[in-house]
Amino acid sequence: MSNNVLNRYLFEDLSVRGELVQLDEAYQRIISSKEYPAALQKLLGELLVSTTLLTATLKFEGSITMQLQGDGPVSLAVINGDHDQKIRGVARWEGDIAEDASIHDMMGKGYLVITLEPKKGERYQGIVALEGDNLAQILEGYFANSEQLKTRIWIRTGEIEGQAKAAGMLIQVMPDGTGSAEDFEHLEQLTDTVKNEELFTLEANELLYRLYNQEKVRLFDPQPVEFHCGCSRERSGAAIVTIDRAEVNDILAELGSISLHCDYCGTTYSYDEAEVSELFAEANSGNKTLH
Repeated sequence: MSNNVLNRYLFEDLSVRGELVQLDEAYQRIISSKEYPAALQKLLGELLVSTTLLTATLKFEGSITMQLQGDGPVSLAVINGDHDQKIRGVARWEGDIAEDASIHDMMGKGYLVITLEPKKGERYQGIVALEGDNLAQILEGYFANSEQLKTRIWIRTGEIEGQAKAAGMLIQVMPDGTGSAEDFEHLEQLTDTVKNEELFTLEANELLYRLYNQEKVRLFDPQPVEFHCGCSRERSGAAIVTIDRAEVNDILAELGSISLHCDYCGTTYSYDEAEVSELFAEANSGNKTLH
């Protein structure tokens, strides 16, 4: 079974809401764009699950970007998602990374930047210290400090029958202030029992029944999650004409063509001398029209 879906749910009697995300193809697309070390693949999966869970909490149309930066072997790991659950991501690293490397081993002295960009309204950016043993704990601290909402997050990555899987769950006290600490702890204990294979393979209704069969759970319609890069030949051509023409000519003279590579999806767009001349001619014609 292939999963690329986000499910939202809430507990009718306990003032707690939840989310369940299961990602197969979207995760596989991101980690296949480069030959990422195993530990970095895992970190990208955790970042992907986290971003998808956070986009589900957005109260506006727009996007969220979660970006890890540091001075360790991994200088950058970033996932971008929006309210339509279109996601993409990439990481940059140097040197060898041990298979069991932790987030601190990879990032060194670093931090997490969370950027919210509504289509309408002001952009918000929060910088989060890497305090915790893993990304889930770091984000739980973020919610406790910035949102003042009790939140628990479970993130799992792995393989089933040779296929990479990433999945996660989130439970959070409703912001209306009616939730009790005892109710939340009860649900934490139940959710803690979830097994990797259950998270990776079960349909949402079956998984939630196994975990919470004594509770009244309302499961909302699922939202599909998909990898979406957004790059295109047209956009790459538009980027080329922003480069100084003399510099472009030098590249053409040396290589015979000019190429732009998309880090997000691994696609390379190449243009020969005739195509480059046409791009600049169209750009100049457009500029003249504007004047």
